[in-house]
Amino acid sequence: MKITAVTTHLLKAKLSEPFSYSRARYDTRTAMLVEISTDEGITGWGECYGPAKMTRAVVDALADLIVGQDPLRSEFLWQEMYAQLRDHGQKGLLVEGISGIDIALWDIRGKFFGVPAYQLLGGAMRSEIDAYATGLYRRDHGQPEQYLVEEALGYVEQGFGAMKLKVGFGVQEDARVTRAIRDAIGPDVALMVDANHAYDAVAAIALARRIEELDIGWFEEPVPPEDLDGYLRVKAATCIPLAGGECEFTRYGFRDVLTRHAMDIIQPDICATGGLSECKKLSDMALAFGVRTNPHVWGSGIGIAASLQWAALLPTHTPTSLNPAQPLLEFDQTQHPIRMAILQEPIRHERGVVKIPTGPGLGIEIDRDALEAFRA
Repeated sequence: MKITAVTTHLLKAKLSEPFSYSRARYDTRTAMLVEISTDEGITGWGECYGPAKMTRAVVDALADLIVGQDPLRSEFLWQEMYAQLRDHGQKGLLVEGISGIDIALWDIRGKFFGVPAYQLLGGAMRSEIDAYATGLYRRDHGQPEQYLVEEALGYVEQGFGAMKLKVGFGVQEDARVTRAIRDAIGPDVALMVDANHAYDAVAAIALARRIEELDIGWFEEPVPPEDLDGYLRVKAATCIPLAGGECEFTRYGFRDVLTRHAMDIIQPDICATGGLSECKKLSDMALAFGVRTNPHVWGSGIGIAASLQWAALLPTHTPTSLNPAQPLLEFDQTQHPIRMAILQEPIRHERGVVKIPTGPGLGIEIDRDALEAFRA
């Protein structure tokens, strides 16, 4: 079997209700999908996280390296792509491009052997996974303490046992809104906060000290990703577990995170940090350091499906326990018209639980009419 073509699909959709996090406002959602065709008629699908036009250029450039190659040699192809462009960047856009290609290659591999991708990496640890609702962004109008509380209560009504609040809007405001949501949802629903590295260590510590009595599940990206010393300063000052890693790449980048014990929870994004090939290695590395893995997921149904294949393989958080703590799946609840429209069968949660697809490869089929409808 040989790769005959690598096709990129850049999709775009306008939002009816824009939303903001600490560093940016969204009025549009995009997706950059990778389609790899073979001479045996098997097609694989992947997705790249990051600026869509830029990752598209990377994938188009990498296509010359893999067309004509055997798609089942995914480990060889990963190393070849990374090595060929290593001199021009070991992080960021290059690895995001590799990620989309690698995911598509695993989709092909699973379809070739007629099994889910996870079956080819040791088999599933679980058939379903608890999801937490990612939402609670700022809106253009209204009072955050009112509309965010209403949104949070909606997630509780849907059956989510955990949710994540966006912070990074000023220490006092963040503390006030976090307390309002905790008071509304009660003590039995897990609540995490995510600053998207809007703070330095001084401000992050100030916020952590104000909210740690609220039983916060984790404080995500309190400081910029390159500031591991800042992570260590915050970690030493609070009992809230620190999480991060959506802006880190490959085993080489996470090596420093793990050896320095900078995070309690790593959150690689399968569409950014190197695809399924690399993410399996990362979660195994983290286990050796006693660090938890909870994937970052922000993309279309392809990215979610790929994340679920990885989630099937994730180690339990407490492997020696008779009732081990399990990883969580990030399940984005913000408006994203493309997300499920491109799948023939959408991936949904049932009372906060998502089943892991069992079909070949990623376990999904693509709706090509939707690709045309959202083409940028």
